[in-house]
Amino acid sequence: MRSRLTTPDLLHLCRLGLRARPVRTVLAALGVSIGVAAIVGVLGISSSSQAELLVELDRLGTNLLVVAPGSDLTGAQAILPATAEPMIRRVAWVTDVSATALVPGTSVRRTDLVAPQDTGGIGVRATDLNLLHTLGARLKHGIFLNGASSHLLVAVLGSYAADHLGLTDLRAPVRIWLGNHWFAVAGVLEPVGLAPEIDSSALIGFPVAERLLQYDGSITAIYIRSVPEQTVAVAHVLARASNPAHSDQVSVSRPSDVLAARAAGKAAFTSLFVGLAAIALLVGGMGVANVMVISVLERRPEIGLRRALGATRAHIGAQFLAESILLAAAGGVAGIVFGTAATVVAAVANGWLIDVPLDGLAVGLFAAFVVGTAAGFYPAVQAARLAPAEALRSS
Repeated sequence: MRSRLTTPDLLHLCRLGLRARPVRTVLAALGVSIGVAAIVGVLGISSSSQAELLVELDRLGTNLLVVAPGSDLTGAQAILPATAEPMIRRVAWVTDVSATALVPGTSVRRTDLVAPQDTGGIGVRATDLNLLHTLGARLKHGIFLNGASSHLLVAVLGSYAADHLGLTDLRAPVRIWLGNHWFAVAGVLEPVGLAPEIDSSALIGFPVAERLLQYDGSITAIYIRSVPEQTVAVAHVLARASNPAHSDQVSVSRPSDVLAARAAGKAAFTSLFVGLAAIALLVGGMGVANVMVISVLERRPEIGLRRALGATRAHIGAQFLAESILLAAAGGVAGIVFGTAATVVAAVANGWLIDVPLDGLAVGLFAAFVVGTAAGFYPAVQAARLAPAEALRSS
């Protein structure tokens, strides 16, 4: 009668073989789990980070353009003409325009007792009243400037400026020392992803800047929103519209490209870290192979007895190969759990969306299967080649 080895019998034998040496089995599976966890964790953390960037990009939009002074022929900073903003408003497909101007020589401090040089890099910018709408920015506390407050000693702080000045609560009236005058703080902004210079600024109205701070009327930046489908076309004409006589002295940028570049940069680093994780998985696979080779040597009497009782070479080889695959698969499942947990922890800690890609889980599990198969192939062949008499003599 021909000997048969059913799948349930094979799994039972594998379970017995692995349970016979639990510490060695756990350590071998741990090596694989570390590699798989690294792969899943890297892919998950990178995907969560990129998902947050894409959500932010979708919220802020890709149709924001910024016009700023470039350089003249001498290398000095050029000046945007006073006609730049009204001319930009006349460009087709432009929907919103908002200008800001850095007020030079004006410092911002918590009180007049703080040293003048201790500004923390906070600048003073005069701004149009529709800046929030144009940038898609949001208030964290208070209100923004309006037609009345733009004429008064009232300021709105960017997120970094507020943190540096220690202003986290506006429920009680708060004042700051700005340009040798006390200004009331009306509001604090959330971080502005597409205009980080606003985060480190104290925003005031143009009228009060002209009246008290000797503002000369030059514009530092003009923020433009366009019809999304026509953003590239609008960008091509903004320089000439801003300064027809010297369009080469105008800088036009698209801030959303910075976020897109950050997402691309994260993808590049992801490939590098996945490669390092694959090396860790390879090391774990070598540990499994070592365990299986030692297992074959230690279980030679068992192999000889089973061969004497009718087990074929294929049965012996299948048993050891299945043990290796099962061992690596157990490590792979544990690695998926660890990697997913690491992704969740990192996403929650950074306030990201939790995004564990299913293809990352599939790659981790498949990699564990491949490692188990490769690690167990040679020991399985060696076990299958043992002659019954030779194996029994080693007992």
